[in-house]
Amino acid sequence: MGTFQMVAVSNWGLYRAFHGTGRIEDYIDYLARLVTAESLAGEKPDYLILREKDMPEPAYLEFFQAVLEKCRAYSGQGEGTCVIPHTYLAAARQPGVGCIHLPFPLLQEYRAAGALEGIRKAGVSVHSPKEARMAQELGASYLTAGHIFATDCKKGVPPRGVPFLQEVCASVHIPVFAIGGITSENLGLVQKAKASGACMMSKYMKIVDFPGK
Repeated sequence: MGTFQMVAVSNWGLYRAFHGTGRIEDYIDYLARLVTAESLAGEKPDYLILREKDMPEPAYLEFFQAVLEKCRAYSGQGEGTCVIPHTYLAAARQPGVGCIHLPFPLLQEYRAAGALEGIRKAGVSVHSPKEARMAQELGASYLTAGHIFATDCKKGVPPRGVPFLQEVCASVHIPVFAIGGITSENLGLVQKAKASGACMMSKYMKIVDFPGK
């Protein structure tokens, strides 16, 4: 992760709000196009975190597998993928995946139980420099730190701001990705804070079309 990278974060509710469809099949197709459509050029995310916190595990595992299969069909690739599962280790253990994104408390729980054996990359959400340092010590591969700017996802909750992001970046030597209220207008501030990249949800959930796909 040497260059500044963009991470899309999925949200089934936002997708439905923006696109007016309640068909999960349409959503799966949309996510696969998002990470494989060459027509997006500089707008194409480097990674997609499938964060569907309202999906129970059985539904999530079925959903994750469907997204993987669709991505592989569109890209023509085999097991390699830039799709990162969230929370559920069974998804991370799918062939060719081997990565997961976790809330900080789950990282602690899984690490204590020895449950991360065989997982080659674990991203972790942190909300303080202390958590960032602890996550690094527990073997986190990268961090997401937030929320940085005001966002509708956390209405009424004050953002932690760019100084917080700078402090987190300075406290660890693993990549830090900013999350929360990131837009094209404030992306430069994230880069100046020495973050390795940024996560966006709304921007990536409201793309109207993928020309050429």
